Amino acid sequence: MTMRRRLRICSCLCAAIIVFAFCSSASAQESRATGWIAIPAAEYQALRAKAYPVEPEPEAPPVQATLTRIDYDLRINGELATGQARLTVDVIKDGWVRVPIPSSLLVREAKLDGKLVSLVAGAKATDGKSAVFSHQGRAVLVLDIVIPVIAAAANESIVLPPALAGITRASVQLPRQGVDIKLTGGFLAEKSATESDSKWLAYGRGNEALVFSWWRKADDHRSSQPLRLRGSLTELVGLGEDTTSVQAEVNAEVVQGAATEIKIRLPEKVTVNQVAGAMVADWEMKPGELGVTFLEPVEKTARFVIVGEIRLPREGQVEIPMLRLLNSERETGGVAVEVLGAGEITDRKFSGLEGADATDLGEIVSGRQSPSLIAFRFRSGDANAERALAVNVARYTQESVLMANIEEARYQVLMSAEGKTLVQARYAIRNNRKNFLQITLPKDATVWSATLSGKPVRPGQAPDGSLLLPLEKGRAGEEAPAFAAEVLYFNRGEKWNENGKAKLALPVLDLPVSRTGLLYYHPPLYKVTPEPGSFRSDDYQDPISAVLTRGGSGGGRGSGMGPEISASERVDTPNELPLVNSNVLDLMKVQGGVAAAGQGKSEKDTRVLVDKYLAQSQEGKRAGILPINLSFPAFGPSIFLVSELTAEKQSPTIDISYEAAKKGGAR
Repeated sequence: MTMRRRLRICSCLCAAIIVFAFCSSASAQESRATGWIAIPAAEYQALRAKAYPVEPEPEAPPVQATLTRIDYDLRINGELATGQARLTVDVIKDGWVRVPIPSSLLVREAKLDGKLVSLVAGAKATDGKSAVFSHQGRAVLVLDIVIPVIAAAANESIVLPPALAGITRASVQLPRQGVDIKLTGGFLAEKSATESDSKWLAYGRGNEALVFSWWRKADDHRSSQPLRLRGSLTELVGLGEDTTSVQAEVNAEVVQGAATEIKIRLPEKVTVNQVAGAMVADWEMKPGELGVTFLEPVEKTARFVIVGEIRLPREGQVEIPMLRLLNSERETGGVAVEVLGAGEITDRKFSGLEGADATDLGEIVSGRQSPSLIAFRFRSGDANAERALAVNVARYTQESVLMANIEEARYQVLMSAEGKTLVQARYAIRNNRKNFLQITLPKDATVWSATLSGKPVRPGQAPDGSLLLPLEKGRAGEEAPAFAAEVLYFNRGEKWNENGKAKLALPVLDLPVSRTGLLYYHPPLYKVTPEPGSFRSDDYQDPISAVLTRGGSGGGRGSGMGPEISASERVDTPNELPLVNSNVLDLMKVQGGVAAAGQGKSEKDTRVLVDKYLAQSQEGKRAGILPINLSFPAFGPSIFLVSELTAEKQSPTIDISYEAAKKGGAR
C-alpha cells in the first residue's frame, strides 16, 4: 500500500468522524425525520474492517535455507581421497543467506552455477566456513575436496564428516582388488569389483560420520578342499500309545573344507516335523534321506535338532528306528528308548551298540525322568557298521491312585439372634500322601477344639493364618482307610432384626468334598428360609460314612426340633480346648438367653459357674489354661441342607432369610 493511498484513507476517516459528530448533536426528532442514525466511530471502524478485510502479511519462513542433499564422488589415490562434494541447497528467504558446509572438509575450490565462488569464514575461530546465496530457489554448490586416508595396522579408512542433510550419498572408488570393507554410520547399498578397482556406494545418516574401512582379504582355500566330517548323533525314541516320537541332536565337526549341507539317513516311515538350529537355513526330505542346508558354509562346528514321528506297534516286539550321519569319517553318540504311559521294556536285542548310562548321552536324554528308560552307546569302530535295536514292550491298565479326598463333610451350626455362631465341622477323610489338611476359617473365628480319629490334636498355623490339621496316611498301593477329623469354632456376626437376610460362610478346604450335610439350628422366635444356592433343603439323614456316626452327637431329627440340653450337660472331661472366662460364658449364652431361661438361671448365676470351674482347674496344678472337650449343644428348631461335589479351595456359603414370629402366633 503506497503512502498516497494511506493519506487518502485517513482523510476519508476524518471526514466520516466529523459527519457523525455533527449528526449526534442534532435532536432525536430531526434524526428520525431525515433517516440518519448516529453511531460511535469505533463501531464504524469495526464494521468497515469486516466489510473490507485487510489481507494479512505472509509469515516469515522458519528457516532461511536447507541443505537438502550431499553427494560425494571420491577416488582413493595412496594417502588421499580426492573428488567432489555436491551440496544441493534450497534457499527460502529472499536476500542474502549463509549456509554452512560440513566441517573438517578440505576444500580446494567451490563453484556455483559453473562460476568460482568464495567461502566465508565464521565470526569465531571455531565456526566453520559457509557459502553465501543471494536469491531464492534451489542451487547446487560443487566443492573440490581432499580427504586424508587414515592407516592403522592392516586397515585403512576415510571419514566423511556429519552434516545436517536429508540425504547423504557417497561413491568411493579404490584402485585395488581383493579387499573386504566395513561401513560405519550408514549402510552399503552396492559393492562391485572390476579387473582394476573396487567400487562402493553407501548412504549415511546425517547426524553421524560415514566411515569406510577396508583391508586386504585373507586367502581362504577351505572351500576348494575336499570335505572331511566328523559328528555325534544322540537319538531319543519315546514309545507312545498311538505314535512314537523321534528326537535327535546332531553335532557336526568339519575337519577339512567347508560344509554347505549335511545329510542324515532316515529309516523307512519316519516323518520329520522340524529341524531347528542357529545355522539351519532349510531342510528337505527325500526317500531315506534328510538334507539340512546352512545359512553360510560351516568351517568349524554346527548343531541342530531333528524332531519327527513314526507309527510303531503299541506293545510286543518293536524295532527301533536308527538315524545315521552320512559321509562322516567317525560317528559317536547313542540311542535311548523310553515307554510313554503305563508300560515297561521286558526284553531287548541289539547289535553295534553297548549299554550305557542315560547321563552319558547329554541333556537330551539325561533330563528325562521316565522309570522305563534304557540307553545305549554306539560301539567304536567303522562308522558304516550296521546298528540295530529291538525291544519287547508290555503295557498295563492304568488305574487312578487316590492321594487325598473328603468323602463326606458334616456341619452342625447353632445360631443365636445376637449373631453368635457355633459351628462343629466333621470330615470323613481318605489319605495316602497328604500331610496336612489346610482349613481356612471365616474371618475373626475362634477355634475351640480339634480332634483326629477321636483324639485331641493341636493344629498348626500356615503363613496366611489358616489351620494345618495333621492327617493319617494309608499304606502305598492299598486303599486308604477313612478316618474322622473334627473342628469346633465360634464366630460373631451381626445381630438379627425383625426380618432380613443372613449369610453363613463355611470353612475353605484344600481338598475336594464329595457330599456335604448341614444341620442348622436357629432361634425359636424366628422363621428361617434358605435361599437357592449350592445347598438345598432335605429331610434329615444320618451320615453315610461310618467314621462320622457317633451316638448322641447329631441330635437332629426329621421334625427339625432338638432337645433342650443344659450347658452343664455339654461339658465333658477337660482335655483339649483352651478357653477363657468370656468364651465359656458365650457358649452358655449362645441362644441369646433362651437356654439360661430354660434352666431358671440368670447371667449372674452362669458367670458364677464359670468362675467355679476355672478355680477348680487351677487347684489341679495344670500349667496354663485347661483345654476342654465340648459336645455340640443341639438346641432349638433346625433345618437340614445338603450339597454335592464341592471343589477344593472353594468357599461354600449359605444365604438364609429370617422373619420374627408374630406375637401370639405359634412358636
